[in-house]
Amino acid sequence: MTLPQRIHSKLSRETKYLRRDIGHLLGFDEKFYSNARGSRIMIYHGICLKDHTRFNPIFLRLKTFERHLQFYQKYFNVVSLEDFYQQRFNPDKFNISITFDDGYANNHKYVLSLLHKYQLPATFFVTAIRATGFDILWNDFLGIVSKYGPAKLLYKNEQFYKGPFNKYISESSGEGMVEMLRSGGFDIKAEMMKILYPLAPYRENKPNDADYWLQMTPGQIRDLSSSPFASIGSHGYYHNDLARIGIDDAAQELVRSRHYLENITRQPVNSLAFPYGTYTPDVVKAAKNAGYKQLLCMDFHFAENYSDPAMKERFTVNPLINTLNQMHATITGSYER
Repeated sequence: MTLPQRIHSKLSRETKYLRRDIGHLLGFDEKFYSNARGSRIMIYHGICLKDHTRFNPIFLRLKTFERHLQFYQKYFNVVSLEDFYQQRFNPDKFNISITFDDGYANNHKYVLSLLHKYQLPATFFVTAIRATGFDILWNDFLGIVSKYGPAKLLYKNEQFYKGPFNKYISESSGEGMVEMLRSGGFDIKAEMMKILYPLAPYRENKPNDADYWLQMTPGQIRDLSSSPFASIGSHGYYHNDLARIGIDDAAQELVRSRHYLENITRQPVNSLAFPYGTYTPDVVKAAKNAGYKQLLCMDFHFAENYSDPAMKERFTVNPLINTLNQMHATITGSYER
């Protein structure tokens, strides 16, 4: 898309959003939400109090999330993930299931109390990163270093510079550091975190950033799982991209992650959200062999996924638009309509 085309697309989208906001204030869209039918599984990640785009575009402000819940309670029927799979829907409303990925401590800190306040269920997909001695996911670590670190850095004899959105890019290959590391196992990511931490010692220098990266403790996972409005699922052991690492390693991760979470919660863990939404047919097979009965992605990649009752697509929340436009996109399944 050329620059003029991008500008035109952005202006058209903003005009459409503004027109929708005005229509909502005048009550024109009441029937649209009241008459909506269908179902959707929503993906949330982190919740913070302010500056939700500080490190990446997956966080939502607490007050915005609460507005979502208020809107859901007014117009939608919110069901648990288990009820979604069993198709226990209200035929007279649009049905959704709320899910959270990545296992941030802010989910326990902010979300749990709101679920109780509005009596709405949600599923939280958590890694086993705490079992490795880390309390941060590798990609969140790299996001923090990319923001606070130097303009250029030398890593393993390769020079990197900050490109768009402060992402480190290799001067020799043009490939981003995130992409380079994503194809490897956790050992190389752990090494990266140890080597690069002195460039941006955020624990000492930025203690107020914890909401953006801190992972739940086993105690917080257990407390969450004890709530009648929360259930726990797996998000991999290390938050590796299971489609890019060896299938034997991926299969081992899936088994270990399930055992880790079941030992904490003392409850069966039957659901898995693929990290990054990526998978292969072999990964799907390994997940089923590991005992997972509910497999969640963002988009189906293979024809057989459409007829597989274990597989479900999800819709990612856009933190850059207001609640009204998010709800419209939730119903239509598109941010372009």
